[in-house]
Amino acid sequence: MKPFFLMAWILLAGLPVTAPAGRKSLAEQLKASPHRIVHETYHNNNWELFTRNADGSGERNLTNTPEVNELYPQVSPDGKRICFLVDTGKGRDTVRSLWLMNSDGTGRRKVAEYARQPCWTADSNRLLWLPQEYKKWNVADYFSKGLMYYDVKSGKAMPHPNSAKLHHLYNPTVSANGKWIASTVHAGMGFKHAIVLIEADGDRVINLDISGCRPCLSPVGNHIAWGSGDHTIEVAEIDLDSDHPKVGKRSVIIRDKVNKIYHVDWSPDGKFVSFSRGPQSKGDLSKPGTYQAACEMVGVFAGKWDIYGVSTSGRKEIDLQEAGAAADFLQLSRDGRSNKESDWVRVVK
Repeated sequence: MKPFFLMAWILLAGLPVTAPAGRKSLAEQLKASPHRIVHETYHNNNWELFTRNADGSGERNLTNTPEVNELYPQVSPDGKRICFLVDTGKGRDTVRSLWLMNSDGTGRRKVAEYARQPCWTADSNRLLWLPQEYKKWNVADYFSKGLMYYDVKSGKAMPHPNSAKLHHLYNPTVSANGKWIASTVHAGMGFKHAIVLIEADGDRVINLDISGCRPCLSPVGNHIAWGSGDHTIEVAEIDLDSDHPKVGKRSVIIRDKVNKIYHVDWSPDGKFVSFSRGPQSKGDLSKPGTYQAACEMVGVFAGKWDIYGVSTSGRKEIDLQEAGAAADFLQLSRDGRSNKESDWVRVVK
């Protein structure tokens, strides 16, 4: 049997793909990782947060709240806490709020109402979120105005120094050195659509001049990952210690000409990235607590979407449709229940 058809047969049969002698397979590498992954999933007509080992095993319903819709988990860099979003109500009366809990699911408390996508500062002492632009609900991710900080210890919230000039941001992420916030901006702040760096405690805004959206800054070193299109994720160098950061050489490019690939996120050690993958759709309004829009948006049901993992070293370009690339990625969830927005939980042994 020719190599291409042999690999295709292996994939269809669901058999594991082995690495060359002397080198651990991706599955073995992820199994050895002490860290876990948390992500949103649509389970029994309800949004829940599920957690699993880095290799996809050990799935567990972390929230297990049949009457509450939890989405968009974001883990503090020290692994101790998770902030997330909760949707209540229906249609234009929906209220999206920001919540905080311990990483084991205990100690839940509400932080703010009318809140959009949150993230953490590098020291795990503060989280930030994007206030919703209008009280009336709209599922579009970029319906935000301003940027707020929340101090976990004091429970006090305060605006970013440049909050009044920040408009239509989504998917923020903070650099490991604490200097920058990377985010997408859509139809706001003088941009049509761009990925920008925002000074974490100042007023500078830098256009990174890269196409796409949803950037994620590495928790170690100077790297950025983002979706450069619906079917491509890129990983590149970026000097975040500079006063004028620029995106440099691409180190990994992931492609899928058939399915959408979105929501890239780094492992705590920077050795892997996870992402969501599935067919294009606009949701399914027969699912309670969901909305109709592009399936990658928060709160939109994305059938047959699952979480995948890739190493950030080794093969530089990975085409997920090529049989020969099967050893370079691993499917971590397998039920297709709108598994999206993965993040990693640091586990210290």
